[in-house]
Amino acid sequence: MRTFMTAAVIGICMVAGLTLSAEAGETKAKMEKAKGEMKADTEEMKGELKGAKEEMKGNDTKAAMERAKGNVKGAGERTKGKMNEMKEKMKD
Repeated sequence: MRTFMTAAVIGICMVAGLTLSAEAGETKAKMEKAKGEMKADTEEMKGELKGAKEEMKGNDTKAAMERAKGNVKGAGERTKGKMNEMKEKMKD
């Protein structure tokens, strides 16, 4: 009886440990995605600010280029965030 109880307790602990591990990986995956989104928004905002500065100077073409560069960098950061999210999900 003692052996059975010990085995049951060990089994319950193993299942609980696996469950907690899965939740931790999911949380980290969400954090990676959020970081990517935050960095993307920052890059897009930088592009907008640089574009606005160039417009004030009268350089409409350069302003459009700065905005486009910000959007491209933002898209790259979003992609990195998604890739990191997928890596964390794959670890589980």
